[in-house]
Amino acid sequence: MNILKFGGTSVANANNINKVINIVANSSKNNSVIVVVSALGGTTDILLNSARKAEKKDTSYIEDIKSLEKRHLNTASELITNSTQGQVLNQITIYFNELRSILEGIYLINEFSDKTNDKIVSFGEILSSYIIFEAMKSMKLNASLKNSQELIITDENYTNANVDFARTEKNIQNFYANNTSQIIIVPGFVASTIHGENSTLGRGGSDYTASIFAKALNAEELQIWTDVSGMFTANPRLVKQAKPIQHISYHEAMELSHFGAKVLFPPTIQPVLDKKIPIRIKNTFAPNEIGTLITSQTNGSSSPAKGISHIENIALITIEGSGMIGIPGFTKRILEVLSNAEINVSLVTQASSEHFLCMGINSCDVNEAEKLFNTAFAYEKAQKIIDPLIIEDNLVIIALVGDNMKNHQGISGRMFSTLGRNNVNIRAIAQGASEKNITAVIDQKDVKKALNTLHNTFFEGNTKQMNLFVVGVGNVGGKLLEQIHQQQQFLIDEQHLDVRIIGITNSKKMYFNSDGVDLNNWKSNLIENGETLDLELFSKKVKELNYRNSIFVDNTANEKISTLYADYLKNSIAVVTCNKIACSSEYKNYQELKYLSKKYNAPFLFETNVGAGLPIIDTLKNLILSGDKVNKIQAVLSGSLNFIFNNFNADNSFYDVVKEAGVQGFTEPDPRIDLSGVDVMRKILILARESGNILELNDIENESFLPKEAIDADSVDDFLATLEPNASHFNEIRLKAEKENCRLKYVAEFDNGKGKVGLQHIPSDHPFYNLDGSDNIVLFFTDRYSEQPLIIKGAGAGADVTASGLFADIIRIGNK
Repeated sequence: MNILKFGGTSVANANNINKVINIVANSSKNNSVIVVVSALGGTTDILLNSARKAEKKDTSYIEDIKSLEKRHLNTASELITNSTQGQVLNQITIYFNELRSILEGIYLINEFSDKTNDKIVSFGEILSSYIIFEAMKSMKLNASLKNSQELIITDENYTNANVDFARTEKNIQNFYANNTSQIIIVPGFVASTIHGENSTLGRGGSDYTASIFAKALNAEELQIWTDVSGMFTANPRLVKQAKPIQHISYHEAMELSHFGAKVLFPPTIQPVLDKKIPIRIKNTFAPNEIGTLITSQTNGSSSPAKGISHIENIALITIEGSGMIGIPGFTKRILEVLSNAEINVSLVTQASSEHFLCMGINSCDVNEAEKLFNTAFAYEKAQKIIDPLIIEDNLVIIALVGDNMKNHQGISGRMFSTLGRNNVNIRAIAQGASEKNITAVIDQKDVKKALNTLHNTFFEGNTKQMNLFVVGVGNVGGKLLEQIHQQQQFLIDEQHLDVRIIGITNSKKMYFNSDGVDLNNWKSNLIENGETLDLELFSKKVKELNYRNSIFVDNTANEKISTLYADYLKNSIAVVTCNKIACSSEYKNYQELKYLSKKYNAPFLFETNVGAGLPIIDTLKNLILSGDKVNKIQAVLSGSLNFIFNNFNADNSFYDVVKEAGVQGFTEPDPRIDLSGVDVMRKILILARESGNILELNDIENESFLPKEAIDADSVDDFLATLEPNASHFNEIRLKAEKENCRLKYVAEFDNGKGKVGLQHIPSDHPFYNLDGSDNIVLFFTDRYSEQPLIIKGAGAGADVTASGLFADIIRIGNK
């Protein structure tokens, strides 16, 4: 024999009740079943609100009850279409007339006692059980109806009555022994006192009813049918990767339920624990799904943790002072203050020094608790034995739960390091000796990130989700999105990295999708669904989303955007950039960004600042970290200038080659940055700084090859307009090099603490001579590479290679 309990959503309307009847019919083919039903969804709240209105002389309760009656009559009419319909509808009307009489009494005497409360709310389950029974009977099912008020006996603690199990179990056993129906329908939640007065079983009462019947009849299984497919590894509304737990122990289920999982209310399953009766959580709307089986033993899962749960609206109250140390009973006094006021304490933690006690309570109880403490410990405060109460609000308790955690080392370390890496500040920690749960208190704003981060660590096979916010989706940014799209599945399969694009911008619009931008349609979504670009609003949105492993990707050459890096890093949001402005700005700012990166554990990567996708900065870092010292750097660092001077000849004018470099994406949007040498100055400055030197941009000597009118040009168009009239100037430079059998290369040097950039005549035996196309080359002369320099050479410009360098930095963060 099985017990099946159906909650309010399962019996909310005729359509849902038909689903319930189908489930019951199938379940009763081979076993007799007792079906415990809740009130139609929302009914209990309407009944209570109507009673409160009546008490306050608010006559709108009359319409509320009229609407509720109509709902029940319509539900019954849809379910029962045979000749018994009139009789059933008449009985429902009788119930509602009785309900109206009680409400009229409340209205007249202005009193709504707990005893009357139980009379009022009992109508919900009485009505639903009657309607469902009559519907089953009309379908020729072998069903009977029994009012559980006649079987479950309680004390007179109305609204939350205590069950007299001896009498109750005897009543249930006697009734069942004399019943021949295959299906027995009983209302949940309701009971009666030994004197026959209506009582109710409190929160989770229908589950409790089912558990009481299961224990009394030693049922094979207690099934709780609800609107979710079992208990989940986390709240699926907050963690989309959450999955049903197929098998869990009683203790794990109670821990998860205590910490916020709404499927079960812990006290309700207590009656089945001693009998070790299995509990199965099933979904009324997906009955073929496995659900969750709850038994005394776990299923031997390889994962030490079974789930993550949380409680919102928590406040921490901390009482501390030297007068607490070594005083017997002080902690007892503190907790009694709350207990006597019926304030529930969700968490307690105390230092071994006994200098302070920290307690987690519901936020709504904070003001009352503060008043009680100030009164109870007024003397101690006056004597400065204890300090004023410390109150922290807007907090959440999160709990990692699992029976097997005690058998695995390092679970706490993994949990807290995971939170720390994502800048989730932990305000308090509690862990019992049984190690069945590890509990932490965090800020409310971090709850979604914390749950997702922990779920990723413990339940997602170590697949790391990375959330990107990409500013600039032109040449480089567009190629980056293309490369990510191409490699997304590969990275999941091979690197366990789930790279998602959450926000994108161009120069005019920005677009967000919290589930990830569809990279098949990102252009149309940005144009059609994007909002006007506002960098401050973009930044605010990134921080509000507060995703784990967030990365801000800057594909621009915009100075204003570079000033936002510090704020992102302070919020533990990694920064990946090809924008050289930040790292070549004032040394103080460069150092500040590096400091913030370390302080907030937020990577700041800028490999593409020098050499596009070439591993120049990474190689330099590894040299320094391994103890080598860089003494001299020689480099051709401008792919655009190398392209220009490689293609500038008697057949191609300087102007034409510059235009072609722009078309092919080798130059910055403003070519003056490249041709003035400023871009190369920034790059050699960055390399010098990464080598451990303190320099400013104006410390780099710039030997410009441009004529004065080109340098003084006010706009890009004006600049380009100066190139053709000065063709003879550029030709003269070229001819001088050719006369010496040399090639022109724009070279950056750093030697003996000084840096310079400028055009040089490169002879045929120099490593720079055969540098083709837009390639870059860097020569590092170090203590270890003193005679033969360490050479890095390859494509140093272009959207594809720059995007690949950015992508490599993103992957580097993912593999950290």
